[in-house]
Amino acid sequence: MYDLLFRQATIYDGSGSEPYTGDLAVEGDTIAAAGPPGPGDARRTVQAEGMALSPGFIDIHGHSDYYLLMNPTAQAKVRQGITTDVGGNCGYAAAPIGGGEMEERCAYYREEFGLDIPFGRLDEYLRHVEDIGISLNYAPLIGHNTIRASVMGGADRPAGPDDLAQMDRMTGEAMQEGAFGLSTGLVYAPACFADRAELTALCRTAARHGGLFATHMRSEGARLLEAIEEVIGIARDAGLPLQISHLKTAGKKNWDKLDAAFELIEGARAAGQDVTCDRYPYIASNTHLSALLPDWVHNGRMEEKIARLRDPAVRARIRADLEAAYPGPEYWKNVLISRVLTEENRACEGLTLAQAAEKREVDPCVAMMDLLAEEKMTVEILIFMMSEENMRRVLEKPYVMVGSDSAALTHEPPLGAGRPHPRNFGTFPAVLGNIARDEGLMPLAEAIRKMTSAPCDRLGINDRGRLTAGMKADLVLFDPGKIRDTATYEKPVSYPDGINMVLVNGEIVVEDGEHTGARSGRALRKMDRK
Repeated sequence: MYDLLFRQATIYDGSGSEPYTGDLAVEGDTIAAAGPPGPGDARRTVQAEGMALSPGFIDIHGHSDYYLLMNPTAQAKVRQGITTDVGGNCGYAAAPIGGGEMEERCAYYREEFGLDIPFGRLDEYLRHVEDIGISLNYAPLIGHNTIRASVMGGADRPAGPDDLAQMDRMTGEAMQEGAFGLSTGLVYAPACFADRAELTALCRTAARHGGLFATHMRSEGARLLEAIEEVIGIARDAGLPLQISHLKTAGKKNWDKLDAAFELIEGARAAGQDVTCDRYPYIASNTHLSALLPDWVHNGRMEEKIARLRDPAVRARIRADLEAAYPGPEYWKNVLISRVLTEENRACEGLTLAQAAEKREVDPCVAMMDLLAEEKMTVEILIFMMSEENMRRVLEKPYVMVGSDSAALTHEPPLGAGRPHPRNFGTFPAVLGNIARDEGLMPLAEAIRKMTSAPCDRLGINDRGRLTAGMKADLVLFDPGKIRDTATYEKPVSYPDGINMVLVNGEIVVEDGEHTGARSGRALRKMDRK
């Protein structure tokens, strides 16, 4: 007597093979049987004719680290079929953390969200996540930016021997506590101040524990090729797998670099390096407005950065650097303000920076500095800077997985406030519906592989991502003719169509498109996967 039995489903087993019509039985948190239709009884039977049944989707590039503590039901993730979220990406992780960085974050999250942060080590964070109960599984990466800030603050200098020893210790401890690798965001402070030697040393520590290196590179535009060469070299020298985050060619003048980027990646792969990438199916990026500032502005603590933005002499230098980096008014028409903190600036949400500047009767550089100072550097933006054709060419590469680059939002405030990127709500249905089914860019079985077995293989998770007996029962039942994203840039807080049921560790978390309230997710640890 099984707990749950799906009958006559179109089964996509996650391997990329063609689907077959069959039955799948669940017992407890495990797939008990999967294969051609046969006899069997269950406490509940789901007649699934015409429906696709696949492994739960693995979001290889998530940012839910703190959001899960505020929204443990992870609505925007599980309602698009995501059953495992990989956090700590782009160098920003909840743990391990310490020093002044922990003090700043504790103050920020308490003030803005009423959230306490009762952890410093990774193991403490993972136990905290398990204690509150979450609706999907969580797999952690170590945030290089976070540990550098914990040890060195926002200092614009190379790491000294003592600094490196402390960061190395934090990396080693977190790997022993279950991290799947090291992540860095080299376009963001303070990682932008780190040199190759620092990154290689920390990657070697991650490598000793079987971890990978996931990276938001130093450039995705003007110096894209140099950035790819850098991270390939770091991963080669450190001896660990490389995951290039959200591979893109940013800015129209850089769109023609994609073939050269492919050549670098595929050349490394042909030479025996383990290099893969991820990508979301949208042409707008989502980041912090502060990321557009020159690197030198980010030196030091938050109050020092804000003071620079208010100092007339320093503002003049910042403005000159911004005008050199982003010449002409057209750039600012593509920068959309998606979220601010204060009610005073709420009217800016949904405006481009050019429009906000016009309302303030100043130029965009001045509007940017004023807004960042008023909002304590916390302004989120969307930048429309990518090619539709290039996005599709990236996604169809066999070594590119699907990653949303998003957090576990919900339709309710505060996490559903502002104008978030539609990728938060629609990434996986967009790939399955719009791109695989409607455009025929790839077979549906291949799209499912990119979001199931491929990321599990990449992380070393050997008990999920495929529909075979003995695997954990993370499942998605969807209508292959109806699945689609409904989120748009204008109305981004919208759940997808066509997702009928989502199981996490054998429990139904989504049914008929609605969240059941179940919190059956787990904190996954690298040590558990050996």
